[in-house]
Amino acid sequence: MSVDDVRSYFRQFGRDKDIIELEDSSATVNLAAEHLHVEPERIAKTLAFRGENKEGAMLVVMAGDGKIDNKKFRGTFGFKAHMLSSDETLELIGHAVGGVCPFGLKNEWPVFMDESLKRFETVFPACGSGNSAIELKIDELYTFGRAKKWVDVCKGWQEDAE
Repeated sequence: MSVDDVRSYFRQFGRDKDIIELEDSSATVNLAAEHLHVEPERIAKTLAFRGENKEGAMLVVMAGDGKIDNKKFRGTFGFKAHMLSSDETLELIGHAVGGVCPFGLKNEWPVFMDESLKRFETVFPACGSGNSAIELKIDELYTFGRAKKWVDVCKGWQEDAE
């Protein structure tokens, strides 16, 4: 999958022309923030994890300054967080690391949105490549990302929010 697949996905919502393609890499939170001229925490990063019983996959979308809290993750999902390798991510999700997003997935894996995102009006998730993004309102991210529910599985961001 690629930015073209995500563009096709967004066409159904009339948002395909809103995808931003950068000349430089936006494959990390800091690079994306620098090139989009926003705070790093407003980059909505998507991490791919092994699913329950170590089968399949699941995605967690969180603020750019969030980090997975293993205790919260286990408490929420009932199993230990195991991130997919780069090869597994591409194979199961359909997007390469650096462009992982909850849009236009190769397979319909569960998507969860972390509470760390709720402090922003808009955020910038990737769009299937290491140099793409789109600005979305939080409710749009939830809807377009076909999220199952909001979760609280991150740490590191509350210190700045308080």
